[in-house]
Amino acid sequence: MITLYDLAGADPELRFSPYCWRTRFALAHKGLPVDAQPWRFTETDKIVFSGQGRVPVIQDGATVVSDSWAIAVYLDRAYPNASILGGPGGQAHARFINAWADSVLMPGIVTLIVRDLLDVVAEKDRDYFRTSRETRFGRTLEAVQAGREDRVAAFRASLTPLRVALQGRPWLGGAQPSYADHIVAGTLMWPRCTSTFPAIAADGPIAEWFGRVLDLYGGLGRSAKTV
Repeated sequence: MITLYDLAGADPELRFSPYCWRTRFALAHKGLPVDAQPWRFTETDKIVFSGQGRVPVIQDGATVVSDSWAIAVYLDRAYPNASILGGPGGQAHARFINAWADSVLMPGIVTLIVRDLLDVVAEKDRDYFRTSRETRFGRTLEAVQAGREDRVAAFRASLTPLRVALQGRPWLGGAQPSYADHIVAGTLMWPRCTSTFPAIAADGPIAEWFGRVLDLYGGLGRSAKTV
């Protein structure tokens, strides 16, 4: 049984980290049993054994791995059946998608939902969350999120490469889902779980693909707790 330390909100069943969701999809793809332990922003003592203070962290016997990308590489090396990276070529493809998600998708989403996130984090995390994010943005959470109804069209336009890539194909990984799919879907689980604001359009190639991902692995994504 692999233990996963997984970011949770005030409700321990609400798991919303985009990086943890990438790992959860990867573990499910491998068919590995997982004990997903809830973790909060201020509970750094719980993962001190990992040598750093962020999740996801997995503990697989004596092996401890942190960072969603490092975990994906470890899983394919330790459990080669049902590869999620698909060898050197697949790993290069997934690395590009990982960089795109972190540099385009994540920054686009956060300005649409950052104030909503404050409402779902644990009470003991709220001061930390507000202070750290307002320091990062240089303004209040309310100001960052303001006007999202007018800005969401520009965000959706930034997803054109993803939309084009999914036209006429079921998965980013090709005939079967791969870690590239887990990266993007894991990131989209972030707004799905924490906000009622529709970050992506309700129809089109991206919505259709995301629906397929939600149904993977026994409906892991679709059955996840949301606000």
